[in-house]
Amino acid sequence: MKIKGLLLVALFACGILANAQPIAKGDKVLNLGIGLGSTLYSGSYYKSTTPPLSASLEVCVKDELFDGKGALGVGGYLGYSGFKSEYNWGGGTYGWKYTNIIIGPRGYLHYNFLDKLDTYTGILLGYWIATNKEYGTIQTGYSSDSYGGVTWSWFAGGRYYFSDKFAGMLELGYGISYLNLGIAVKL
Repeated sequence: MKIKGLLLVALFACGILANAQPIAKGDKVLNLGIGLGSTLYSGSYYKSTTPPLSASLEVCVKDELFDGKGALGVGGYLGYSGFKSEYNWGGGTYGWKYTNIIIGPRGYLHYNFLDKLDTYTGILLGYWIATNKEYGTIQTGYSSDSYGGVTWSWFAGGRYYFSDKFAGMLELGYGISYLNLGIAVKL
C-alpha cells in the first residue's frame, strides 16, 4: 500500500513539473472515458450490464482567442451503455435488456485558467439509438424493439496534462452519463 501511495505522489509531482501546454491549433485529442450515473435509466429495477463508455476525438481549429487563453475545437463523440431490468413473479423471471448508443459531432470552447489545465465547455448534436430485448423464463408477449432520435447535450470538462501527450479527463453534462472520468491523449 505504501508503494502505491509513493507511486501516486511521484506521478502527481511529474504532472506538476511537466511543462505541458493545453490545446493549440492543429492539436488532435482523443478522450476515453467511463461514466458514473446514467442519464438514460434510473430506478431500483435497472442494473448496468455495461457501464457508460465514451470516446471522443477533437481537433483544435482556432487558438489565441480571449487574450491568448481560448481556443475552439470540433470533433466527434461515441457513447455506449447497456442496462437490464428484471422482475420475479410466480417462481419465474422476466425482464428486458437495453442498449444505448449516442453518436454525433461536438463543438468545444476552451479557456485555460492554469498551466497544464485545459478547461472547456461545448455542445453535442447527435443521434440516440436504443434497443430493448425481452428475456427470462416467463414469456409476456412483448417483442424486441429499437428506437431513437435526434439528441443534444451540453457538457463542461477539463483535462489535466501530466506530460505533453497524456492527461486525466473529467466531464460533466448530459450524454451517455452525468460524469465521465478517463484519459486524454494528444495524437
